[in-house]
Amino acid sequence: MMLAKTSFVDRMFQRLGILDRTGPLRVNSRIMAGIVGYHLLALLAILPWLFEWGFVVLAVAGIYVFGTLGINIGFHRLLTHRGFVCPRWLEHTLSVLGVCCWQGTPMNWVSIHRMHHQHSDDKEDPHTPCDSFFWSHMGWFLIWDPAIHNISTYDRYARDLFRDRFNKVLERPRVWRMIHLIQWAVFFVGGAIVGAFMTESWLGTLQMGFGALIWGVFVRTVLVWHITWSINSITHMWGYRNYNTKDRSKNNFLIGLISNGEGWHNNHHAQPRSAAHGMRWFELDVSYLTIRFWEMIGLAKEVVKPMPISETRLEVEDVSDPMPAPRTVDLPIVTRPSSLPGVDASSGDGSTSTVRDADVSSVPVPR
Repeated sequence: MMLAKTSFVDRMFQRLGILDRTGPLRVNSRIMAGIVGYHLLALLAILPWLFEWGFVVLAVAGIYVFGTLGINIGFHRLLTHRGFVCPRWLEHTLSVLGVCCWQGTPMNWVSIHRMHHQHSDDKEDPHTPCDSFFWSHMGWFLIWDPAIHNISTYDRYARDLFRDRFNKVLERPRVWRMIHLIQWAVFFVGGAIVGAFMTESWLGTLQMGFGALIWGVFVRTVLVWHITWSINSITHMWGYRNYNTKDRSKNNFLIGLISNGEGWHNNHHAQPRSAAHGMRWFELDVSYLTIRFWEMIGLAKEVVKPMPISETRLEVEDVSDPMPAPRTVDLPIVTRPSSLPGVDASSGDGSTSTVRDADVSSVPVPR
């Protein structure tokens, strides 16, 4: 097979040992440009002209609204693991909030995460930390891997989402691009209106508009990115373990706090369908508290509660053992079968059991 033409970035990644010189994988230049562009725009927040404490509050609030509601609860605990059931309008709202984080569409995010659970920390894990910290943190999505990004993977791991027309609409590039343009406009116009009332000047109007855009979209998005990526990298490398799971997942106190509960990752891998990730009194889980509040007011039902630790196998392990030496070549290049057996990705061992979903009973619903 003829390899794709290598670019300067490809050669740089090859010299760093991130890409195999003889393999077919190449850097996704569009994703790379977008990631670099967002980080550069977020750096504009250090300019005194664009700094206001109100903008900092806006960014922090955005982490909760878009990161916690959209990614943690919407993409992860609801769509991926079906940890609870909610009205369709709320599910669709959470999906849109997740799309605003530019972490992919719901089908893309769910299929990759379910694949991660089925092959956690082995060579077929899309963001295995066994390759390197950089690979698990962000290198894996900077590379275009046709074994992951194809309709067969969607059909195998996210078949239940195909039943929802709304999710299929979100797959259209013009739709999710329009969502991003709308959120940019909302933050800029909203900030400009506040600036017009506060300063009564064109300069003040522009300052507040651009400040709200930079902090409310770009700074917030970059922060949510690194929080999410840290779940893939840091919580599979450093922390403590409550459960003796087959993978190397850890609970990391810092990531648990800044991610509003996602950092209690060993707990999650032990009880993946549980809507709660925090299992001990000090493991604060804001995402689960939000779901419990929704349950109290009738917006969430069939919430999957965690099993008490006393009823599960608990083995606190010494996690000082080093990770396997990073591989510099032979990155995970897999050809996933197009056949669709009843694989339950929650088992992690290729078992053929399926888990009943609220809407679909015949498709795999991992964890």
